[in-house]
Amino acid sequence: MNPQLIATLVILVIAMALFLSERLSVDLVALLVVTSLGATSVLTAEEVFPGFSREVVIILVAIFILTEGLERTGVTSQVGNWLLRIAGRDESRLMTVVMAAGAFLSLFMNNIAAVSILLPAVSGAARKAGVSKSRVLMPLAFATLLGGMATLLTTTNIVVSGLLREQGIQGFGLFEFAPVGLPLVLCGIIYMVFVGRRLLPLPSAVEPERGSRRTSLDLVDLYRLGEYLFRAAVPAESPLVGKSIRQTAFRDAYGLTVVGIYRDGKLALSPSPDTLLEHGNILLLAGEAEDLLLRDAGQSLEILPLGEWQERDLESAKIVVVEAVLSPRSALIGQTLSSAHFHEKHGMNVLAILRAGRKIYVGLADLPLQFGDALLMHGPRERLPVLRDDPDLILVSEAQDEAPPVAGKGKLALAIMIITLAVATTGHFPIAEVMLAGALIMILSGALTMDQAYRAIEWRVVFLVAGMLPMGIALSKTGAAALMADGLIHVLGNAGPWALLAGLMALTILLSQAMKGAAIATVMTPIAIQAAHAIHADPRALAMGVALATSMAFVTPLGHPVNILVMGEARYRFRDYVRVGLPLTVLLFVVVMVILPIIWPLTLK
Repeated sequence: MNPQLIATLVILVIAMALFLSERLSVDLVALLVVTSLGATSVLTAEEVFPGFSREVVIILVAIFILTEGLERTGVTSQVGNWLLRIAGRDESRLMTVVMAAGAFLSLFMNNIAAVSILLPAVSGAARKAGVSKSRVLMPLAFATLLGGMATLLTTTNIVVSGLLREQGIQGFGLFEFAPVGLPLVLCGIIYMVFVGRRLLPLPSAVEPERGSRRTSLDLVDLYRLGEYLFRAAVPAESPLVGKSIRQTAFRDAYGLTVVGIYRDGKLALSPSPDTLLEHGNILLLAGEAEDLLLRDAGQSLEILPLGEWQERDLESAKIVVVEAVLSPRSALIGQTLSSAHFHEKHGMNVLAILRAGRKIYVGLADLPLQFGDALLMHGPRERLPVLRDDPDLILVSEAQDEAPPVAGKGKLALAIMIITLAVATTGHFPIAEVMLAGALIMILSGALTMDQAYRAIEWRVVFLVAGMLPMGIALSKTGAAALMADGLIHVLGNAGPWALLAGLMALTILLSQAMKGAAIATVMTPIAIQAAHAIHADPRALAMGVALATSMAFVTPLGHPVNILVMGEARYRFRDYVRVGLPLTVLLFVVVMVILPIIWPLTLK
């Protein structure tokens, strides 16, 4: 064993230990790995740094941008909502539809993004159907992992394909995983509906569910705000004509809040206090219309029917509805909104206050605030960072900094994605170039901005892959991969390629329960290639087995972030994953061992 081989194995063992311990972030570990390989002279500078320009990294970046375009234009949400509408109130039917939706979305996008998009919709559908979230969220997470097995557009599958190409072997096409992956998706759904459903924790066995963060529509419904919204016109003879909203003192004189102004049939939400009122303006007000009638007697405003107003009309690309509670040591306790200059500081209008279950809509400006008060606020979306950074308030709603879906771009974004995938499938052009071109066209189409594209990229994943890819080179260059392959062959080689495939998959599955799949793929793929060459097996077949095995992270919540994401929401325990995920893993392992050799013969002709 030469010094470079020893250094490579030591770095690999330390990296694995750091990955498992989670004491350092995975991307930092990957960067330490690539730095160590260069510092120990295992790799030259030319071999270390090109990891960031590899084809696999370019494809990953492009996929993040393309899927963000679909999400921002509302395409993925529409698909998810459409599938959920057909579920009904039956638990098994809901589970089937949820898993189909999760698997479908994960064919085209990152698993975490797929779960993030469907999680609110699935939770809402479960609540309306009277089904506990614990019965559908684990199936949702598992479905995204299953769907990732049927497409190249999964991080680990892309990594494996890229490593094959670097060894001079043909990589995988866009849909070459489908013949094996789609049966796995089908088997996984059938298992969860008929077997796994019986192993999932019952509502009584699960800890009380955490209160979900409320959406804007939930807030409007919770506060019954629709009952306290009304429209009022500004007559020609009104003394308000020519005055600014600030000068009218709606809140002080009538206890009202100006939510919006209709001009030329369009509603401008959360207008500036300096906005001048004109004849014919129609105001959308929050408060008691009766108080206005008693105090004003119709001299300043003329109350109108509410019309076709809907709850969703309170939000726009720039305006948001959010809820916040006073923090335990808030400086606002004991102050009024007026004395605290709340609007001037935060730029938000308080539409209502929830106090000990009682909703207060009038006299808010002069009401002393108490600990435990929840404030329903309406104002510019750009003020959300100010609210989040304010130690006196705790945001408890789901409002995001980003605007709602870009209107009118959904069909265009979907067309760009379909054309990009179609061109990539032909094989006439390098996949990385095609995917990057599609991502750039998505940006040029207006589906998302360049800044949004940068934010959409999961840089931690990019650095993890770029940092660990040189490890694959080191394993091959120093002979470490050949050494490991010889060990596997020594133990399993005499049993043939089928046994070797089983051994590679079993080891990969074991590692996948606690480590990032991309890191495992960069280590196991060179070993599979070396082992295949040694016994004259097809390296692509063994590599596909490794790729599929990295997605079988069902036994523990540590195997993939989607498991952790739903674990907290549904209050799953560690043993719940073992009870449901272990049989599923065994089933899928058996299915792969039967189907893969048929679709991909293990022995070279």
